[in-house]
Amino acid sequence: MLRRMTATTTSSRLRTEVPGPESRALHQRRTSAVAAGVGSVLPAYVTSANGGLLTDADGNTLIDLGSGIAVTNVGHAAPAVVERVREQAERFTHTCFMVTPYEGYVEVCETLNQLTPGDHEKRSVLFNSGAEAVENAVKIARVATGRQAVVVFDHAYHGRTNLTMALTAKSVPYKHGFGPFAPEVYRVPGSYPCHDGLTGEQAAAAAIDRIEKQLGGDSVAAVVIEPIQGEGGFIEPAPGFLSALSRWCTANGAVFVADEVQTGFCRTGAWFACEHEDVVPDLVATAKGIAGGLPLAAVTGRAELMDAVPPGGLGGTYGGNPIACAAGLGAIETMRTENLADAARSIGDMVLPRLRALAEETGVIGDVRGRGAMLAVEFVRPGTHEPDPDITKRIATACHAAGVVVLTCGTYGNVVRLLPPLTLPADLLDEGLSALETATREEATR
Repeated sequence: MLRRMTATTTSSRLRTEVPGPESRALHQRRTSAVAAGVGSVLPAYVTSANGGLLTDADGNTLIDLGSGIAVTNVGHAAPAVVERVREQAERFTHTCFMVTPYEGYVEVCETLNQLTPGDHEKRSVLFNSGAEAVENAVKIARVATGRQAVVVFDHAYHGRTNLTMALTAKSVPYKHGFGPFAPEVYRVPGSYPCHDGLTGEQAAAAAIDRIEKQLGGDSVAAVVIEPIQGEGGFIEPAPGFLSALSRWCTANGAVFVADEVQTGFCRTGAWFACEHEDVVPDLVATAKGIAGGLPLAAVTGRAELMDAVPPGGLGGTYGGNPIACAAGLGAIETMRTENLADAARSIGDMVLPRLRALAEETGVIGDVRGRGAMLAVEFVRPGTHEPDPDITKRIATACHAAGVVVLTCGTYGNVVRLLPPLTLPADLLDEGLSALETATREEATR
């Protein structure tokens, strides 16, 4: 069942247009203070948030179907997160784990070693962001294998640091003008079932053929993949794709790295998306949903790989900050006690049939896909597979005006993605989904 919040959740309440005058005034201040390169999906400036609701500076209450890009899986201001953060902040806020360590860091690592797929011996190391986690997973794989080549996929997104920009596929806005990028990164086709028409085994065979012909298996340090691609369009690979790649890595001594930054922590209806295909990665990169909104990330993996890096080779001043660790333990406690993996599956069960019916009705939707509460609608020009980013943008804008936060994504900008908090009550989910349906119908009949 979908969870209910303690605060009033009967409907979104709009006191002004969105964004309203107070938000517009704040935005004007922003233009003279904040670098133009930082964008915002919806410039409604938030003053408070609870569960699945955001309140902006004009007193508008918005339904959040974005969760800060899959971060607030446990809802905004989750009680266990807030309490643990308060308690930790009263004790100490920082020492740097590399100087004088503390139990919270160790406890988070113990928990991740237990939660991530596989029953082998594991180690973990903590960072601040998903990009840091992915970059350090590559570092670990290179040291452990003595190789340099890293294989990534079409439509991939792995971050904004120099190395992770090289791993990321989409140029604008993530890469254009920022090069040169890190070398020894090689891109191969992935699995995009609604476009390539291939089975998972066929798509994997094509990818592996490209790797072997262009690199050779003995050159590959790591294959880095999102089990469900995020920014690239919430692309769910055909069954068998991930497992075939994992087997190839094992056979060729390459490290299979699962980028679970967006898919992890109950988002897809399992603790980690790899579990849907019984794939056990060698290394798992996590972030986003791990700590209920505080910056925390990790690499967790096979002990022999993780321990290949000598002392001092991994870390960072703020990695595993004690307050972030406290938040992570509170978030994981909430996921366990409220069975949020089950809640994510319930969200998918409610949303997917309605989106599929909307696709049949309107003719502007090329695909509806997703697992659990990681869901997507791909918009196309009627009667074709041609991406339609214009209608996508208009539909998202209409949702925002109705007080519902949705996000777009995709290599072609033609996907609306839904990432509601896993604690979102059914009535708010229904209301938010209704706004998306209304906007789609109106645009389809223009």
